[in-house]
Parts: sequence; structure tokens; C-alpha cells
Amino acid sequence: MNLCLTNLNVIVVGGTNGIGLAIVKGFLCEGAIVHLISRSRKENVVRELENITKSSVFFYNCDVTDEQALLHICHAIMENAGQKIDIVISNVGNGSGSQLAVGEANEWTDSWNINFNSALNVTRIFSPELIKAKGSLIFISSIAGMEFVGAPTSYSTAKSALISFAKSLSHRLAPEVRVNVVSPGNIWIEGGTWDRKVQENTEKVKNMLNENVPLKRFGQPNEISDLVLFLSSERAAFITGGCFVIDGGQTISF
Repeated sequence: MNLCLTNLNVIVVGGTNGIGLAIVKGFLCEGAIVHLISRSRKENVVRELENITKSSVFFYNCDVTDEQALLHICHAIMENAGQKIDIVISNVGNGSGSQLAVGEANEWTDSWNINFNSALNVTRIFSPELIKAKGSLIFISSIAGMEFVGAPTSYSTAKSALISFAKSLSHRLAPEVRVNVVSPGNIWIEGGTWDRKVQENTEKVKNMLNENVPLKRFGQPNEISDLVLFLSSERAAFITGGCFVIDGGQTISF
């Protein structure tokens, strides 16, 4: 399928590992120009992406929970992008936290900053450019923001707020900008949480998948990437305000 993403300027926030890295690779393979924002520069990732296309990927070090730091990076991105941003993917999140019903105040502050404020800052700074370009904005949330799956309460609440935020934006920024959310389920990432849990107790994880996931397996980062690329393209021109679950059937609500 030709998604017609060639030479479009795409910002991917959180793109050096797992789902974010798969999204970056997907856009590069479609011929897009990718501006990758990450808190740290990973040289192995830099080399890997430059092997795909050296001239179409730019790296920026920034903690997007710091709005002023992100604003500073924005100027460099706009210069490298020829003053036009077509697509923004906000893929920042951390599901760590306690299993307490409420948890401590600092846990809520930390979770809210990384899981919601990061997306708020990205939207505040880049939405004016997306309006000019009649572009697309996509947030990566989680099924934890839709129903109870055992994740920390602070994380689930922040991811739920992100979905609500996107729904409001889809009205406020229309018709110039399309805004959508992708909510993944259990995605296996090398070196990630599920990789560690499999190594610790393979049988327990296998039972969890068999009992909770109708497709009885983990999702793969490239499967999330494929959905994100489609939603970013003109093939999805009539899609906005949606929350797209990709979890192998794990969630049970409509």
C-alpha cells in the first residue's frame, strides 16, 4: 500500500526504543523525513537509522516535560524541516508505579509529567505548525487508560486523560488537524518489561496471555507502527477523534 508519505516532515517524540523506534523506521521506509526527539542520544540507534537513510533523519536531545527546552528544540526542527511540519507522533510514557489504590503524591506528579504533560507540551508547541500544514497529530496511549488491567492507578489515570485530551483536540483543531490515539496492549520489546518477565517466569506469562488475550500472544512494535503510519496518511483522511485499540482482543469493553 502506497501511503504517500514521501518527503513529509514527521516529528516522533520518544523514538529510540520499542514502539517509537519502530514508528521512526516505518516512516523512513516510506520516504518521510523524520525528526526524532529523545532524552538521550543512543549511538547504536543513530547508526542503525542512518543505515536506512542518512539524509532523512535528524536527532534532537530534549526532555519534553520541560516546555522551554522543547521550545528551544522547535526552532532547530523548523529550520531543518524547511519551516513545515506535517505529522507529529507523541510517544512518551512510563508505566512504573506502586500497586497502592492511590499512591504517594510524588508518584502522581512524576507519572502525570511524563504520561500527560509531555503530550501537552508537544501539542502546545507544534499544533500551530500542524494547523498551517493541515497535518496529523497522534498520541500513543495504552489500554490501561481505557479499563482496569492492573497497571498503577497514576499511570492509568494519566493515559485516560490523554485520550480525553485528544478527543477535545480533534474538535478544537478541526478541520485543519486530524487528532487520533493509538492504545496498545501488551507489546514485547527486547530488553523491555515483558522480556524481563518472560525470563523470570515464562509459564506465568504464557498463562496470562492464554487467559487474557484471545490471540494468545504479545503484539510487536512494527504492528503498532503500521497502524500509526496508516492513520498519519491521506488514506485516513476522514478519521479523527478516534482511539484505536491494538491489543489482540484483551480489552472487553466497547
